[in-house]
Amino acid sequence: MNRITYTVAKKPRQFWGCISGAGGPQARLTRPPSLQERCVAALARVERTDFLSPLCIGEVVHASAEITYTSKHSVEVQVNVTSENILTGVTKLTNKATLWYVPLSLEDVDRVLEVPPVVYSRQEQEQEGRKRYEAQKLERMETKWRNGDIVQPVLNPEPNTVSYSQSSLIHLVGPSDCTLHGFVHGGVTMKLMDDVAGIVATRHCKTNVVTASVDAINFHDKIKKGFIITISGRMTFTSNKSMEIEVLVDANPVLTNTPKRYRAASAFFTYVSLSQEGRSLPVPQLVPETEDEKKRFEEGKGRYLQMKAKRQGKAEPQP
Repeated sequence: MNRITYTVAKKPRQFWGCISGAGGPQARLTRPPSLQERCVAALARVERTDFLSPLCIGEVVHASAEITYTSKHSVEVQVNVTSENILTGVTKLTNKATLWYVPLSLEDVDRVLEVPPVVYSRQEQEQEGRKRYEAQKLERMETKWRNGDIVQPVLNPEPNTVSYSQSSLIHLVGPSDCTLHGFVHGGVTMKLMDDVAGIVATRHCKTNVVTASVDAINFHDKIKKGFIITISGRMTFTSNKSMEIEVLVDANPVLTNTPKRYRAASAFFTYVSLSQEGRSLPVPQLVPETEDEKKRFEEGKGRYLQMKAKRQGKAEPQP
């Protein structure tokens, strides 16, 4: 297995969230597959990530990445992030993430290259990796039917409705957003998505909010320098103390002769409401109005109950 480590001191405004390196440091961490043809590793998917512990200014962050599975055209990278208080020496796990990359040819970025297989120390590792690959592949296919959804503005919406808190952000992709090859870093897209989700959560609660977890982020297509992207967020479900927000990213190649808007990425973010003392607060209950909103609410409820059952299962002591 290929393992890489990366250490950075946390400074104000220079380190985002807890998904260390997903398009930020991670884009430089990932070793490109040893292919004969030159390629660039494109971020295709980030699995569900729970923010286990906050990062504080002045702490040192240790990020390690390891290739844990390869399919014919993709690479699974497991990332562990820990933080260290340099005054006390205390270390803590902040989050673990699984990222999927695909190698694209530099001669033709629309062509996906084959990945050399890795050598596994145990046969079970390959079998487990194949199961993870098939599961994420199925989930990616299931998200495609939603790619036609567009968040439409509504005049004078009622409080606690989907329309009341939905928000959009328009961003012109510049050179600082991109890799050396002119494509947007995955981490840049993820930060913009988190920003919009945070605005939706704040509008709904009117309190301090924080990201609790991010469901799988699917990158459906590449975004190039000079494109205009629209990041839209809408509330889909609320429990007593959490909110699920769907975020959609649409790209518009306005500088081409045949501009066509397309869905570039999508994900679900979970936020919680906090008091000024940092304690969890009850969340105002969402009021779905249309049939589509009610359907999305029930789907969100299903995801919430599924994750709740999974967490309770892990918490139960093993016999």
